[in-house]
Amino acid sequence: MGKPQSSMLILLAFFSIYVIWGSTYLLNKIAVNELPPFMLAAIRFTVAGILIFIIAIMMGKSIAISWRQLKNTIIAGFLFLSFGNGIVVWALRFVDSGFAALEVSAQPLIVLLLMRILQGKKIQLMSIVGVILGLIGIYLLVSQKQILSQENSILGMTMIFLCMLSWAYGSIFVGKADLPRNHFVNTGYQMLMAGIMLAISSLLFNETWSSPRVWSSPVQISVVLLIIFGSIVAFTSFNYLLKVVSPEKVATSTYVNPIIALALGWYFLDETITLQSIIAAVVLLTGVYFINTKRKFMVFTRFFRS
Repeated sequence: MGKPQSSMLILLAFFSIYVIWGSTYLLNKIAVNELPPFMLAAIRFTVAGILIFIIAIMMGKSIAISWRQLKNTIIAGFLFLSFGNGIVVWALRFVDSGFAALEVSAQPLIVLLLMRILQGKKIQLMSIVGVILGLIGIYLLVSQKQILSQENSILGMTMIFLCMLSWAYGSIFVGKADLPRNHFVNTGYQMLMAGIMLAISSLLFNETWSSPRVWSSPVQISVVLLIIFGSIVAFTSFNYLLKVVSPEKVATSTYVNPIIALALGWYFLDETITLQSIIAAVVLLTGVYFINTKRKFMVFTRFFRS
């Protein structure tokens, strides 16, 4: 009974990081058009972290951790959420949600290169082809005149790239770090620590805080969905997968995230999808596929063997 249950958990976890995370670009874009970015991210992760602890205690789980584990959750919270997510939310003021998701889809390339640099992992021929295609796709994406002509778009693209580096290194770090064994508790600490760091950042940048009661209905709904699904459900799934499958497999969520984000941004926010963006997406995601193609079947094999 344990193996089918474990396989189902992996399937559900992949669904969470594939589909739910794809929708968070839209939700963040809606909210950041009205709220300061660091305040938005701070509220999202602080509330989510507190709710996770409440749920864990109600389930009879211990939230006690060692000092080493606390230190590692602070590091992971910074890499994934404070910087890795907080800056993406900030950059969404200058770029479309679908564009941001497409740029982030290059993350497997960054993970692969970092694993080569930091761990000496050999890059296979198919992966080299994938890296080349990925770089071409990124160039096609960011070189569009419609995008470059937007105010502060280059700054937004650059900061998103730095966030990709942060997420990629965080994925490698978490795979080896001593963290709370319970994935729910692990997520709670990372989010609470990140929320505190983001709140401090918000105060340092003199952002104006406001009560949720004065937010518009779309923003209120977006924040609630970000807290419950984008944070608690999807990020817990993400931490769980990093422990049971490799970082490269977890990074394959970038196959689906940009497609979801592009469709939602086009439908709800009237964001333009150019022909060059479509070509860039095809080339970029083909590159990501080549990076993972030899490992792809291992993912589904694990589904039925765990």
